[in-house]
Amino acid sequence: MKNAVIYLGILVFMCVHGKLSAQTEQATQLETQKEIIKSEEREALRVEVEKINTRLDANEISFEEASNLKQQLAEKHALNIENRIAILENEHALKERNYEVIDFDNEDSRDVLIIKINGKKFNISKNIKYDRRTTSDVVFAFGLNNVITEGEGLDESDFRIGGSRFAELGFAWKTRVFDNSNFLRVKYGFSFQFNGLKPTDNRVFVREGNETTLETFPQNLNKSKLRMDNLVFPVHFEFGPSRKIERTNSIRYSTRNQFRLGLGGYAGFNLNTIQKIKYNLDGDRKKEKLKNNYNTNDFIYGLSAYMGWHCAAIYVKYDLNPIFKDNPVEQRNISLGLRWDID
Repeated sequence: MKNAVIYLGILVFMCVHGKLSAQTEQATQLETQKEIIKSEEREALRVEVEKINTRLDANEISFEEASNLKQQLAEKHALNIENRIAILENEHALKERNYEVIDFDNEDSRDVLIIKINGKKFNISKNIKYDRRTTSDVVFAFGLNNVITEGEGLDESDFRIGGSRFAELGFAWKTRVFDNSNFLRVKYGFSFQFNGLKPTDNRVFVREGNETTLETFPQNLNKSKLRMDNLVFPVHFEFGPSRKIERTNSIRYSTRNQFRLGLGGYAGFNLNTIQKIKYNLDGDRKKEKLKNNYNTNDFIYGLSAYMGWHCAAIYVKYDLNPIFKDNPVEQRNISLGLRWDID
């Protein structure tokens, strides 16, 4: 889960850094050009002053005349610097105002680039698809994880409410269902899910034949956690408004800053089940990773839904399969958290 948070942070940093770098580069170029102007005018002033000094040494002009000429030259080149910098700044402002790259939205900018010069638009893109009905997202989610036990409520759970967590990282495609409306989309892809459970009351999971139970550990535990790593293939029907963007050679639908609701489910496989325990024994810190399937189901399937704005949403998922295959009392994993679909 920590790695997934780091990856998301890096992604956001790269997007923000790219925009800031472009702005910083333009400002640096403008300042560099100003310094060049100042340097050129100062050099021209130096050359002309040397000529005046040569005439003064040759007694062609008096000291007073030389001083007056130097004063006039200094004022001239100071005014030159002021005027040339003003022209440079105006040209820069004119260019920004009349020459721009139009980036209508993320969905459109991937395959169409339009430049506007003096109010006229020029398309410089290649291989533009008129109607691109399928887009893609990186999916990231994390939050709280727990278990619903048959005949019990969450308030009677054997697992810590705050300590049991989940994370999900995946990739999804989104396809518009109808020809002339983007209100309904089908979202499908693959995700790696990491579901963690931390038992209460100093207990660990123990496999006894075909059953897996919680038993009290003989030493005081610093940590006890069971983690199930799954590869699943989610499918959701996504509902919500979008903005239609029509041009001469393309049509796009943007869901930026729009409400969205996703309803669906997932199916996949359990890749790994591992239990981590930490405890102290005779003054020494012990850490164990116990790799055992603990009779967990190999086939994973369940229901999931999300509801949110733009790329962020509240996310819930519920495994329909029991966690353990042959336990007399069935337990199913449930998760609640936040989800981001980043295009």
